[in-house]
Amino acid sequence: MSRFNGKRAEFEASGEKINVAILGAGRIAHTMADTLTQMAEGSLYSSWIHPYAVAARDITRAQAFADQWHFDKAYGSYEELTADPDVDLVYIATPHSLHAEQAILCMKAGKNVLVEKSFTANAAQARALLDAADGSGLLCTEAIWTRYMPSRAIVDRIVDSGAIGELRSISANLCYPVSGKARMSDPAMAGGALLDVGVYPLNFIDMVMGGHGEVPVERVETSMTPYAPTGVDAQNSTTLYYANGVMAVSTSSMLACSDRAGCIWGDKGYVVCRNINNIEAIDVYGADHAVAEHYDVPAQLTGYEYQVAAAANAILDGREECAEMPHADSLRIVELMDELRRIKEAVQPQEILLVIDAMTGQDAV
Repeated sequence: MSRFNGKRAEFEASGEKINVAILGAGRIAHTMADTLTQMAEGSLYSSWIHPYAVAARDITRAQAFADQWHFDKAYGSYEELTADPDVDLVYIATPHSLHAEQAILCMKAGKNVLVEKSFTANAAQARALLDAADGSGLLCTEAIWTRYMPSRAIVDRIVDSGAIGELRSISANLCYPVSGKARMSDPAMAGGALLDVGVYPLNFIDMVMGGHGEVPVERVETSMTPYAPTGVDAQNSTTLYYANGVMAVSTSSMLACSDRAGCIWGDKGYVVCRNINNIEAIDVYGADHAVAEHYDVPAQLTGYEYQVAAAANAILDGREECAEMPHADSLRIVELMDELRRIKEAVQPQEILLVIDAMTGQDAV
């Protein structure tokens, strides 16, 4: 158990702050460091969030990162980071294939974890990670930022209001030309479009459908274009058929640019969300295709602050999951992505599954 889990009153009386550490020092780690720095400097979060430490595979890289972002501590191994008693929350910022192993390492050391998407490389890893979290008294939550953003509540209110009538169909896409990044094409690092960018349209659809799997998916159709050098999925399209008659299409690519739109279609109108990866604006159209309502989303620091604040609040309340992205939702999305890869026969190398063997002593397949 870390210092402040379930001890909100004690924390507030102490005048201390929640010390956030970053495991990994790559691109996304820098985005989180920028976020934490801005949180520490602003009036809304500065009294309770502190950018504290970073760990990388070598101390030189970690120290350069800490110097750039003015962190207190730098560690040249992940084990050193988890041994620090002052670390309250660890943000896991490494490739998908390492998330489960490293999050379990942190929790065994009594650290709360905020695990970057995709939560894990596959459902077997997700189950092992959630088993470690269950009953631990520690927070384990997925850092898929769109689940925590204020735009989610705006979309929910529009759909629930009946402004577009009865929900009939959903379309969401996210595509970036990022195949040149080594981890994106490497099967051993759980590369491919689906886990990196495809997870966003799937989550967008899931959120519109209410989350929590309340409306079951009855049928799935999916296809993909393999990345020729390695066989991971380069582009994919999936259609989900829900029990209530709603049809939803999710598209992602690591080869192309797209408009990144999320569209929600009803029998009286429709909603267009600009950039499902970080919604910038929302327009509601009537059946005449004229804009009936326009919504701007609240100003933000980077957009990552919402997940950090949600995680910190969960720690202080003694919760093992965040309401914005509960364990069941993370597992359900990973299970869906496993099923899509199985249907499409995308490469799923044994190297990814063997991580579970090392952690649990059991076969993952």
